[in-house]
Amino acid sequence: MLPHADHFRRFTTLATIRTPRVLTSFAILIAVGIIISVVGLIYIPWVQTAPGTGSVTALDPRDRVQNITAMVGGRIDQWYVTDGSAVKRGDPIARIADNDPMLLERLAAERAQVLAEIAAAEQAMSTAGLDVNRFGSLYREGLAARRDYEAAQIKVADYRAKVASSRAALKRVEVNLNRQSVQIIRAPRDGRIMQINAGDTATMVKQGDVLATFAPEESTRIVELYIDGRDVPLIKPGRRVRLAFEGWPAIQFSGWPSVAQGMFDGRVRSIDLSASSNGLFRLLVEPAPDRGPWPREPFVRLGAKVRGWVLMDTVSAGFELWRQLNDFPLQFDRPADEEARSKDGASKATQIGGPKGKDENAK
Repeated sequence: MLPHADHFRRFTTLATIRTPRVLTSFAILIAVGIIISVVGLIYIPWVQTAPGTGSVTALDPRDRVQNITAMVGGRIDQWYVTDGSAVKRGDPIARIADNDPMLLERLAAERAQVLAEIAAAEQAMSTAGLDVNRFGSLYREGLAARRDYEAAQIKVADYRAKVASSRAALKRVEVNLNRQSVQIIRAPRDGRIMQINAGDTATMVKQGDVLATFAPEESTRIVELYIDGRDVPLIKPGRRVRLAFEGWPAIQFSGWPSVAQGMFDGRVRSIDLSASSNGLFRLLVEPAPDRGPWPREPFVRLGAKVRGWVLMDTVSAGFELWRQLNDFPLQFDRPADEEARSKDGASKATQIGGPKGKDENAK
């Protein structure tokens, strides 16, 4: 084989071709970059984070936004509040008038009548009891017939049944009176009327209709985050969470939490055992006791949007890259899946029923 110098003496064209210095430098830079990247992926620490979105809510169900409903049916007679009104516990919100303006008087008269019937029945039962004792003594002395003694006992039993029936009627009347006594709807606790859902004083409402939307004034706030299912196995209660509240400028660098600015700290309180209707898992995040507090209530209200990052184990950057590339989230489409399953079930039923039908026809 000819030496390297002979190549250029024998082939003049080859001697004029030289590798550009720029390409050589670029190739060296690429090689150095690959080496640095590989070393960085192996040795650079990376904090695994599970991103999610959610909102601020109240931990106690009584502290959440709730509907105030009508306890009885009737006509709205008067409103005591408007949208945005601040109310205290027990303050009147609305008054409902029954369609029959004389209903309370009639119920009171009915109650008095039932009480009189009970008193008369008890008096008659007491008198009938004396007759039973009298006929019993005469029967034992042979001065009264057995039939008279048994008739007196039957009369006592009849009066006792009347007393029981009258007491049941009294209970029903008192229940109706108690229902009508709640015609004035009152605030369950201190808070604010967000919206009045019913109409003016000519509006008819039924029992259970929503009259207004009420928000309590003070509440214990938590954040509910929805996390992808691929990250849930790595999350457990007590994990740290970095939160970015809506309206608060913040910068989050995933993998290096120490670089983040404008973030607030939280702690995972609980994890739902099953996925929500959107296919994501819900986490409840509470304030971290050893870190700074969250923004106060006027600045971050119930329902405000939140973005969160659950901080997990510290691994190498290469391991996290491998996990992300090999564990893509799945896309769930429940209605389509249910439709496909129903079609598969129908086709299987047709296949199973086909040969059977042919055999029956052959027979």
